[in-house]
Amino acid sequence: MSDIQHQRMVTLCDDLKFLAVTDVYADLADAAAKQESSYIDYLEQVLKAENEVRQGRSRHTMAKLAGFPAIKTLEDYDFEFATGAPKQRILDLSAMAFLERRENVILLGPSGTGKTHLAIALGYRATQCGVKVRFISAADLMLQLESAQRQGRYKEVMRRSVLGPRLLIIDEIGYLPFSETQANLFFQVIAKRYETGSVILTSNLSFGEWEQAFGGNTALTSAMLDRLLHHSHVIQIRGDSYRLKEKRRAGILGQQLPTPQIDD
Repeated sequence: MSDIQHQRMVTLCDDLKFLAVTDVYADLADAAAKQESSYIDYLEQVLKAENEVRQGRSRHTMAKLAGFPAIKTLEDYDFEFATGAPKQRILDLSAMAFLERRENVILLGPSGTGKTHLAIALGYRATQCGVKVRFISAADLMLQLESAQRQGRYKEVMRRSVLGPRLLIIDEIGYLPFSETQANLFFQVIAKRYETGSVILTSNLSFGEWEQAFGGNTALTSAMLDRLLHHSHVIQIRGDSYRLKEKRRAGILGQQLPTPQIDD
């Protein structure tokens, strides 16, 4: 094949916005000639290569738009250290059937046991399946919604950021207590997503402690938990902090710290 013909191929691929064809067509043509493949088989291989590149780029974009602070995977999670993490239940969730059923996942446990890692890992797995995901801390979500209210953009932000993603991940429930306004805003998030899309939540508080995190509003907390738990998988993680383990290993901490208790 001449350089002129190759340039024509490049131009055609650019016009058609093909991403991979110019890189693979010649090698695939050589392989097809050696194997005496049909023209249709060769075309299928070219289109398959193009599709794989497009899907890979799409998965990368989905993960980037999700807003993960870092990419975490289930393969990277230390189940041997986090002995309180129910490995099989978490691996079952990674099949993503909970998304099809619009179920929630609630990860409870002491600080440092990998709740956020698992939430990101499940979210990342979802993006690799072509699912639109959004990751945000509870505090940041409340700040965004409060700001949207003041600017008259509340409905727009709720529609785009809260209802738009098929999977919404809210990290660190209870890390900072909510004001009365914030508690009501959070309730609206859960109420509007109820049975319409999945939510993954992480918290270092037992459910019995959520009321104090939501301004002491018993009725609101009860109504919110009723919606959250109706279709949900509650994962209790017990164990020491992975971050503190590294400090103990370095000799920075000389004694075992007590492990916070999580109610069953």
